[in-house]
Order: sequence, then C-alpha cells, then structure tokens
Amino acid sequence: MEKAPSIGTPVSRLEGRLKVTGTAKYAGEYDAPDLLYGYVVNSTITKGKIKSVDISEVEKMDGVIKVFTHKNRPSTAWFDFQYADMDAPPGTVFKPLKDNIIRYNGQPIALVVAETFEMARYAATKLGIEYEEETFETDLEVNLEKSKDPKKGLASLLKPPPPEPTGDFDKAYEDSFVKTDLMFSHGTEHHNPMEMYASTVIYEGKDKLKIFDKTQGTINSQMYVANVFGLKMKNVQVISPFVGGGFGSGLRPQQQLFMAVMAALDLKRNVRVTLDRKQMYMIGHRPPTLQHTRFGADKDGKVNAIYHKATGETSKFEDYVEIVVNWANMLYPAENTLLEHQVVPLDVYTPLDMRAPGGSTGMHAIEVTMDEIAYQLNIDPVELRLINYSEIDKSSDKEFSSKQLRECYLKGAEQFGWSQRNPEPRSMRRGNKLVGYGMATGMWDANRMLGRAEAILKPDGTVEIKNAVTDIGTGTLTVMTQIAADELGLPIEAITFSYADSKMPFAPIQGGSFTTATVGPAVQEACKALNKKLFKKARNMANSVLKDAKLKDVDFREGFIMLRSDYSKRISIKDVMAANNHEPIKVKSTAMPNPLTYGKKARAVHSAVFVEVEVDEELGMIEVKRALTAVAAGRIINPKTAESQVLGGMIWGLSKALHEETILDDRLGKYMNQNLGEYHIPVHADVHDLQVLFVEENDDFVNDLGVKGVGEIGGVGMPPAVTNAIYHATGKRIYDLPIHFDKLL
Repeated sequence: MEKAPSIGTPVSRLEGRLKVTGTAKYAGEYDAPDLLYGYVVNSTITKGKIKSVDISEVEKMDGVIKVFTHKNRPSTAWFDFQYADMDAPPGTVFKPLKDNIIRYNGQPIALVVAETFEMARYAATKLGIEYEEETFETDLEVNLEKSKDPKKGLASLLKPPPPEPTGDFDKAYEDSFVKTDLMFSHGTEHHNPMEMYASTVIYEGKDKLKIFDKTQGTINSQMYVANVFGLKMKNVQVISPFVGGGFGSGLRPQQQLFMAVMAALDLKRNVRVTLDRKQMYMIGHRPPTLQHTRFGADKDGKVNAIYHKATGETSKFEDYVEIVVNWANMLYPAENTLLEHQVVPLDVYTPLDMRAPGGSTGMHAIEVTMDEIAYQLNIDPVELRLINYSEIDKSSDKEFSSKQLRECYLKGAEQFGWSQRNPEPRSMRRGNKLVGYGMATGMWDANRMLGRAEAILKPDGTVEIKNAVTDIGTGTLTVMTQIAADELGLPIEAITFSYADSKMPFAPIQGGSFTTATVGPAVQEACKALNKKLFKKARNMANSVLKDAKLKDVDFREGFIMLRSDYSKRISIKDVMAANNHEPIKVKSTAMPNPLTYGKKARAVHSAVFVEVEVDEELGMIEVKRALTAVAAGRIINPKTAESQVLGGMIWGLSKALHEETILDDRLGKYMNQNLGEYHIPVHADVHDLQVLFVEENDDFVNDLGVKGVGEIGGVGMPPAVTNAIYHATGKRIYDLPIHFDKLL
C-alpha cells in the first residue's frame, strides 16, 4: 500500500477561505466589553525637550477617560535589559513616555484614552504641547565623519560582523588584470504592511492580561510585556493567529503594545490602541546605506581581490546593523579580502529588519560589480559566475551542506532563453523600446533555532499540534499541518495545527527564513514521539497482531498501524484509543540543532535570477517584462506556498529596484511621503510574467526534514538583475536605487 504523501503536495492555504471572506480576525478586530480606545500622540519636532503639556482642555471633553504623558506614566521596569526583545540590537531600548527628551521626529509623547477611537483621535489634536528645539542630524552623507564600528552584543550571533581581512588586498587589487571601483546607495524604505499595528488588551483582573497583538512573535511580545510591567509570564497571554503582513516590522514589540498594556493596567479596563498609516512610518525602517566596492580579477575572470564597505544609518540610542558585506567572499572565493561595515548615529528611530535585511542591500552592489567585470572582460555574466563557482564558503573555509547553485544558473538560463541575448549593450530592440537581459545571484542563510511542539491524539483519532509560532502570511499553518500529516500517516483533515498563542510550546520570532526549519523539526519530533507512544499501546493490546513487532517494523498509514511486511496485519488508531479508555494521548518534544556539529558546515539557500526589461528610448520609462528565479532551497514542503513566497520576494525586489523610497526632509528631520499614495510600490500594471523554478536539492545536514527557508531568497537577487538588465538595454549604469526614468534621460 503506497502512502499518499502530504509533503511535496501543492496544498492551498488552510486559512485562505477565512481570509478572503473576512472571517479571520486581526489584532484590532477582537470584540471586548466596555472597550476603551487609545490614540498615540507623536512629536512634531525632531530633537529637543517637551517644556510643557497642557491637558486641561482635553480632560474636560466628554468621553475622554485619561491622558498619559511622561508626567503621569505609571512606573515600569528600571533596567535596560528588561526592555530588550529577541531582535533588539546593542544599545539602549527606547522607552515610551520615559521622560521629556525628544530623540526623533514622530516619537510617541502621549496617549489619549477615550470611549471611542474617533474621540481619542480628535482629543489628541487638542493637546497643548510646547517644545524646546535643538539642532539635529538626520543626513547620512553629511554626517559620514561620525561613522563608527557598531557595538557588538547578543545580536552578533545572528548578525556576525565582517570577517577579518585576508591576504594583501591592496597589492592584489593593484596587480589585477581588471579592476572596478564603484559607489552604490539606496534610500530609506518602510515595511508598509496592509494591516496597521494594533493591540487589544483584555484586562482579566489581578494584573492578568489577554492580548491580541499584531506581532511576528507571540512569546517575544509576552516576554516584553511581563518584563517591562513586572508581571508573571503565566499572567500574560499573547494571541496573534492572523497577521496582515509584517515583513520584519513585527519582529520587535511596537509602541502600541506598550501603550495599550500601560493603559489597561492603570485603568483596569480593556483597551485597544491602533496606529494609523502615518504612524506606521515611525516604528522602524530599512536604513539608507552607502556602499563602496573594489573588485579585482585576472584575465580569465577569476576574482582575486574583494573590497566591500557599507555605511548604514542607525539611531543614537541603538546600534542597528545588517549583514551587508559578508556575502561576496561566500559566493566568489578570493584570497585577498577587506570587508568593512560602519554605522552613523543619527536623530532617527532605530532601523528594523526588513525582508532580506542586508542581503538585498549587499547583493545589489556585489552582483552589479560582477556584471561590470563580465563586460570589461567580454565574458558572459553566467559564465563569469561559473568561473568563480565554489563548493566552499571561503569566508569560513567550510563546505556548504548543499549547493545546487550551478544547476540554478544552467536550468534558469535555459528556461529563460538567456542564449538569445545579444551581449552588446543597446543592441536589442522591440519597436521604440530598448530591450535588456540581466542576471544576478541570490543568497541567504539557512538557519535553524530551538523549537518545541505538543501533539495530542484525541479519542476520535484526530490529532492537534500546538506551537506558539505566528503565520505572517507565509503558509506556516498549512506547512506544519502537512509535516504532521506526513509523519503520522493521517490525512490533512485529521490534523489541527493550533498556533500563535504564547501559552503554547516555544517558537522564536518568525523571520530570517528559519521558521519552517525550526518549528517543522519540532512538529516532526512530537509526531514521532506520539507514534512511538501509540505503537507501544497497540503492541500491548490483548491479542495484538503487533505484539512481536518493533517500531521500525511498522508503518503509520490512513489511521492504521500496519506491519510493514504484511499490511493485512494492522490495528486502527481508533481501536487503540478505545483500549486506552478514550483518553487523549499527549507528548511534547524539543528540536534544536546539534551544537557539536551544526557549525561545521556552511548553510545557505541560493538562487539565479534572470530579468528582461524594456526601456522607452525617448521617455526613459522602465518596464520589467518578465523575470525568472531558479531556487535551490532543499526540500520543498509545499510547492504552492513556497512559490508564492518567492514571487512575493521577486515583486519586493522589483519594488526596491524601481519604486520604493521614503524621502526625509533633512531641514525638518521628517519623512515627507508617509502614505501609500506617495510611497510608491508596484501595482498590478507593473508586474508581468514572473516564474519560479525550484531546483532539486537534497540536504540531510540542515535538519531532518531537509528544508531551507524561501521567504527572503526571492528578493535578494532581483534588484541587481533589474539594474544589470537596464544597463544591457541602455548602456547606462545606474548605481543608486531606486532607478527612476529621469536617471536615463
């Protein structure tokens, strides 16, 4: 009897119907009796002090319950470490309403709580606030002399600093047959998820809270609330089953969570605080970054010298860094390297991880530099990358656990039709449009953390799996259900995956493309433990046909435990449950990488991206006509949701290349386009033929499932591929993102 596998099947999202029918409830939609509404008041200056806050008029308004400011804020934790979270960079975490000091434009300085949202919002406009302004610094380029090496902390474990220099870069660069010396930049970008940040706090008495929060980590928010407000962890429950986009903005607890909890505890009432779209530009961003690359190569195209420096923005209270410059020597091994990353502290809020943080920034500079080398040497860009191909991560001198990037290049090029490209810039046309083909490599870490899961076999033969992980729209609910169904030998319909509740077994924040590789093995281990326990009970049943069997001798199929050598000898799970007096069977398991072996190999997911653009010769208008991403990401649990993730990343990469940028007026220290009308993102008319090709890749080292994440990889290679295609079409190289038509006129 063949098992009908769930893993590898393109299953539609199990929660899809709830979302498209509007039945799914988000953090700002949960019903609560006698609910109060809070509205955050933000600073209108960039740096200085609050001299006074006049709340007398507002306090008299009908429906206004209380106004919280730094003057009357309830006492919270003293120590900085109590405000930290799973994604906190080194430095001092910002504490809302702590004092009268203004550190950045838009800083929350008050909370108005009223009986309706509209009343709270209106009353917030009537506060009398007097400031004492100070000179501020918000321009990255103007303040480069203040750049410094970032502080190191626990975050360095996930975001390691650049490797130490190797060889003699200066000599090798000078002796190189071909040399590049290029400067790159990209502006500020904001996450802009469709769902606003909201927290609905249900006060359950005796400092016990149930919180519906928009977050990418329920336990992260739980830990933050408990530590900051001095509550017992067991008295704080955070629930977040549906998240309307996060893209990294929910990796840290946001200001509305602090405000809602503060008000609920003080007033002993249920409170909801929701940020509006403008306020969403005050909770973190991808930092503007300047990059300088100098690569040297021999006459055959072999890269022998790599210099890559990045200078990014950070706040003056935390040192936020990304992995920007580490990638080149992981992909293209050179004996002589010099890699540097510095930050410039400015009067802005701390930047925040944004989809493929550092990777989409660094790979742009690296892959455009490689394209320049290809043109200087008259070598096909794909061939140049094959010349520099390596199975070793030179930066750590470790072999990759798996790497099918070569197949990504070859199969991607074939399916895209790369061979039809005339290598000469401005040589391909379609009417009055210049046509360009460009390609680039993508790379992202394949990491794994600790995760726990509980499996409960119920009397009716169905199984419930529990884990605190969120599903930020990636398909986690569906994929975990598939993993459990596959391991238990049950149909998907027999599995319930309960998730996004901090009272459930541990899961880290959902980001970095490590969720499936972390929670998946925990689910798998819990199901294995459940099978083992179930088999033991089946073997001990009276007159059991399995009494002489061992666990390795049986299969779990379609609700039965079957002897592998003779499927007619089997026991149904329902019969086992009957023999167990219809009592549920519960197990909990922990899964984590082996600390003795996990670091012995380099682990990464790879991609090759191919793009065709059309550029109007007279108007400079750019259109990405088609793009293909070939991905090697280990075992693909669900091709449908995985493809969706890569497609989303490709659109994001297209957006980074041609559309997205938040404009800061350095005279005001304020973002000027704080809305979706002026913060440009691709619409349907901008997105044409996008294809995803998964290359088969087996990896039994990364985890027992052999899975790698795909959330980030779709975005990292697109910006340079688009940039390179524009050069091929026009003969003009643009080094700054986003690329607008005026740069081509």
